[in-house]
Amino acid sequence: MKTRQHIHQFLSASIRMIPAAITLCCLVSCSVTRKLPAHEKLYIGADVRITDKNLKGKQEKALENELEGLIRPKPNTSILGIRYKLLFYNMVDSVPPHKRGLKYFIKNKLGEPPVLFSDVSIDANTKIVCNRLENRGFFNAKCKADIIDKKKKVKVIYRPEPGIQYFIRNVQFLIDSSNDIGAEIMKTRPSTFLKPKDAYDLNVIKAERDRIDVRLKEKGFYYFSPDDILVQVDSTAGGNQVDLYVRIKANTPYKAKQVYRIANTYIFPNFNISQDTIETQFEKYKNFYMADPEHKWKPVTFERYIYFQPGDIYNRTAHNIALNNVASIGAFKFVKNKFVETGDSNRLDVQYFLTPFPKKSIRAEITGKKTDADFTGTALTINWRNRNTFRGAELLSISLYGGTDVQSGGNQSTSNRSYYKLGSQISLSIPRFITPFSIGKIGTFLPRTRFTLGYDFLSRQNSYTLNSLRTVAGYSWKKNTRVDHELNIIDVNYVHATHVTEIYKELAASDATLRKAIEDQFTIGSSYRYINTNTANTKKIHTTYYMGGIDLSGNIPGLLTGANIQEGDQKKFFGAPFSQYVKMESDLRYYFKIGEKTRLANRLFVGAGFAYGNSTNLPFVKQFFIGGSNSIRAFRARTVGPGSYYAPDDPNAAPGFTADQSGDLKLEFSTELRQHIAGFVNGAIFFDAGNIWLLKDDINPDAVKPGSLFTKRFLDDLLVGTGVGLRFDLSFVILRTDLAFPLRKPWLPAGERWVFNDLRFGSPTWRRDNLVLHLAIGYPF
Repeated sequence: MKTRQHIHQFLSASIRMIPAAITLCCLVSCSVTRKLPAHEKLYIGADVRITDKNLKGKQEKALENELEGLIRPKPNTSILGIRYKLLFYNMVDSVPPHKRGLKYFIKNKLGEPPVLFSDVSIDANTKIVCNRLENRGFFNAKCKADIIDKKKKVKVIYRPEPGIQYFIRNVQFLIDSSNDIGAEIMKTRPSTFLKPKDAYDLNVIKAERDRIDVRLKEKGFYYFSPDDILVQVDSTAGGNQVDLYVRIKANTPYKAKQVYRIANTYIFPNFNISQDTIETQFEKYKNFYMADPEHKWKPVTFERYIYFQPGDIYNRTAHNIALNNVASIGAFKFVKNKFVETGDSNRLDVQYFLTPFPKKSIRAEITGKKTDADFTGTALTINWRNRNTFRGAELLSISLYGGTDVQSGGNQSTSNRSYYKLGSQISLSIPRFITPFSIGKIGTFLPRTRFTLGYDFLSRQNSYTLNSLRTVAGYSWKKNTRVDHELNIIDVNYVHATHVTEIYKELAASDATLRKAIEDQFTIGSSYRYINTNTANTKKIHTTYYMGGIDLSGNIPGLLTGANIQEGDQKKFFGAPFSQYVKMESDLRYYFKIGEKTRLANRLFVGAGFAYGNSTNLPFVKQFFIGGSNSIRAFRARTVGPGSYYAPDDPNAAPGFTADQSGDLKLEFSTELRQHIAGFVNGAIFFDAGNIWLLKDDINPDAVKPGSLFTKRFLDDLLVGTGVGLRFDLSFVILRTDLAFPLRKPWLPAGERWVFNDLRFGSPTWRRDNLVLHLAIGYPF
């Protein structure tokens, strides 16, 4: 009865608001036209409506959308029919161009001038529509336009009549294969884009010319161009069919038909783009020449990245790889190359002009941040760089940083949950593999060897301070544009707590989770991460991202020392037990483009860690957590789990000492429907589910968490939440807001865990206890 009463009240209130909404729309409508020049009308856009019985369904709609994208000019920007930029423009009277201020900002930055109907050329647009239809094989296309004029607003409806589309009957390559270029083109014929029975499409013909050009560029035809290919169309075949004939143009230059080879390679590593002269003093190193009289660079630095050797046939792939590799070194601001003909027949010199960054630089940054655990804060970082430390483009970076964070969200007091952090880090990045043995080329991209040494000091208010020392040595490389590898051969981290307050010691004595946060932690091992993704290809309908990783610690020391904590034989390094564990993670994401403005994003994360030998559980910093802005958003970060365990706020506890909940296993699934709304504003509806679990009870019997263990009935422990959000895509950064609420709480009694019947959006108490608002940067996945 109460539910029906709420629905009735909502509908009644909505009906009462209709007159006000209509009045508001009328006022807005009048305001955008009231300042139009005399005898002018506001252009509010165009629609394309195809009237042809030969086109149906998706084909017709797709063609209409394509044609609408060609219509110019575009109307004023609007959201839900409200032309907000024009409203801003009309708010302020004219402002002189030389005068800056608030009025100028409102009128010219927030606003935009009206798009007038007098600016629209209907004849030009109808010609553009007909031309596009002809390019798509509708050779007899016609188009007319209707004008809809209402109260100083004009809309244009274009009504194209495509007619019957022509299809390809035959494709013939009329090319002499007795010469080099003809033979290479004929070899590409099996891969042609021109297929009999396909619809005629000028874009496909252009793509075919580009395909042939790409193949020829790989075979040394440096001067060849797609324009040297002619595709003749014969539409007299009858039956709305065409025959296509592929030829080399008769006026193709002689040089375009010749195979070119590399003569010499010249490198200018200190090139100044502001000067007209270049260094002419060269020194030869193996198979190339360097213009570096001051010896600022080791020649071996470039030997690894220059793919051309004297006598090699010109190859576009090698051309691009060399440019990409040199640019990826990170020491050069500008990179360009040039191919120059020599006196020898069909020979090219290749020249690389490299403009370096300043060798040494220092930079200070002040940043604001919002973390997944709902911490908000600021940080100051001072970074010194040397981009050519040992004359081999090595990057040495020394950083000093400090910051403070305060945790927001949650129902408990957060007065004692703030902390500040100080630290420093030294890192060295070398643009090649440093190994005791030779490694060949793993891929076409630049590999890197990295060494890092860092120290952090963290002080949590009224709780404790942590000192952390870490060192990492490893490699990163790309096999291709999709696949990344990162291998850390040595990954050591030492954490030691000091200045633990008496109140925290008292609480930690009876709470294993609080105790773990201040335990000495020493990890020594290796880690590996693999990434395979094609999400950068925005044209694909289906894209994926996969990350798999493994983290090992203490295995070799455990074997050497025979450590076994179960038998009371726990070994220590530097006074701290070393951790022995294996941890694996798998993150799979799938993106499906439903339409031009709609996308479905999905994520499945599975992680597991197992401690053994010298350890009873994973180090606290290596455990899994759930909740927060990038996890299950209906629950605050680190406040739920593991399993069906729930630790309610204790009103008698000291404020700010609620323990972070963690686990050895993590399962998480999310799906998010993303929809472009207008301008830089996007919306989303999302659904999240998952949880964390423990593999075994804590060794302290008084700290056992009921329902926290992973069992075959783990699905009964799933947390489920949903919500809506806005994303503001500002190009340089994406700001995100998500408002979420729980649908399933696994700590409730069986049969009551789904909480649909408890939803009370009108109740302040329910909203306070269940609605979670996240402010974040970037997409959650």
